[in-house]
Amino acid sequence: METAVVPVNNEPQLIPTAPPQRLAERVAALPTRSLLMGGIGLVALVAVLVSMTFTLRGSDYKVLFSQLSEKDGATVIAKLDQLGIDYKFGDGGGSILVPASRVYELRMKLSAAGVNKGTIAGYELLDGNGSFGQSDGQQRVQLKRALEGELTRTIQSLASVQAARVMLAMPAQNGFFREQQKPTASVTVQLHPGRTLEREQIAGIVHLVAASVPELSTKAVSVLDGQGALLWPLDDRNGAQGFDSAQLRYLKEVEASHLKRVVELLEPVVGRENLRATVTAEVDFTQTESTAEEFKPNQGTEAAAVRATRTEESTQADAARPSGVPGAASNQPPAPATAPVAGAAAPLQGSGGAAGTPNTRREAETSFAVDKTVRVTRNASGTVRRLHAAVVVNHRGVTDAKGKTTAVPLTDAEVEKLTALVQQGIGFSKERGDSVRVVNAPFRVEAAPATEPVPWWMQPWVQDLLRAGAAPAALALAALVIVFGLIRPAVKSALPPAPSQARGGQLDAVVGDVEKLPEPEPVVELPRISSRLEAARVLAKDNPAVVANIVRDWVKGGETA
Repeated sequence: METAVVPVNNEPQLIPTAPPQRLAERVAALPTRSLLMGGIGLVALVAVLVSMTFTLRGSDYKVLFSQLSEKDGATVIAKLDQLGIDYKFGDGGGSILVPASRVYELRMKLSAAGVNKGTIAGYELLDGNGSFGQSDGQQRVQLKRALEGELTRTIQSLASVQAARVMLAMPAQNGFFREQQKPTASVTVQLHPGRTLEREQIAGIVHLVAASVPELSTKAVSVLDGQGALLWPLDDRNGAQGFDSAQLRYLKEVEASHLKRVVELLEPVVGRENLRATVTAEVDFTQTESTAEEFKPNQGTEAAAVRATRTEESTQADAARPSGVPGAASNQPPAPATAPVAGAAAPLQGSGGAAGTPNTRREAETSFAVDKTVRVTRNASGTVRRLHAAVVVNHRGVTDAKGKTTAVPLTDAEVEKLTALVQQGIGFSKERGDSVRVVNAPFRVEAAPATEPVPWWMQPWVQDLLRAGAAPAALALAALVIVFGLIRPAVKSALPPAPSQARGGQLDAVVGDVEKLPEPEPVVELPRISSRLEAARVLAKDNPAVVANIVRDWVKGGETA
């Protein structure tokens, strides 16, 4: 097969191009469908970008205020609407969320506006322009409202209190001391679900209110809960029937200490999971105080001890008293004394003239020491009156030679030993009426349901991450589809085509082969005068010999090759 190499002209052949057009002209020359797709794509892309911006901004919200009532929340929302701030609700409407970048700024602004605490107003009521034009009664009412608000805020700061209200009755004082009335106060507290106030906390609230109002005693303060039950003052009759928090705490401590002793004694014997025990204590919190005074006579053969001796003696001479036979003669005054006449008989004299005897009085008193005993008895509060212990012990596991484990009940002797251990552990007293019961019974062991491992894509943190990034990822995917599906084809149609490369170059074509080459596309070549061709023509015309030598050299080189 003969082949021949045909040299191809190496000079570039240029294709004439149309004059450049402006972008507006190219856009106007596009078909209507391309223009419509491009416009729809731009609008959709702008909408996606705006949605993505709001989504990213909306995911960064923080709590401004929490645990607000409906009335307090309405006040805060009204101020936020006035400031033009976007907000959201959380925790069932009890919390207000605002953009995280403006949390502290809004808190300061709301504090300056006096709405940071909702509708509860305190001493800020007194921060007005002054009391010019106010009467004395208006000033007292405003001061009372301010004090009520501050006390309400303080009580609401307690962990168990959800809402509170304080009402003060402060009568006007006059110049008459006897007619002055003492102030009184009433407190209403609304507790969180499942919370209670202990006796110490109630007493703290009462003393807080009493110490904040002049001349207010704790007895003049009333505390009610949300159901209207009276928490303070306590009724002594009702309080004696129940236990207060301190007594209940002491009762639980007594039961827990006895239960711990029982468990520590039996666990090494029967095993940790083979024992269930409970201890119930009856504690007497009655306080009794008695005083006794006893007198005893002197004991023994020794003489009694003399404690004190008192002797008194008095003598007094009495006047003449009538004497003799009662009658007129004895009542006559005495006659003057006369010398008796010798040999003459003496006249009859009355008996009243005789002299009286002296009056003598003696008194003696001796005090002996007597035994005296004064006894004051005060019974201790919190005395354990009775203990009751109940213990359930599982059957003993026995393994045979084949390795099979079976449950065997305990013998009576083993149960008696366990009972004795429990009695010694709790300090059993038969006279006190304590009771201990140990029962041996098999425990029912329920098989725990098999829990399959949660796959990683079902983990909570993964779900939260997907939930948070689903919206931005979907918007980004939609933006890519719009850009490459609608906008890119329209932009590509509006841009000018890229300039085509010049055709030409060295090409060796194989002629005579059985393989048929594809026919080249016809190229329209425009006549063109090359400067080199023109120079070669001038050279051949002026120096034909030189041109002949050049051709000869070409031919020789081709033969050599």
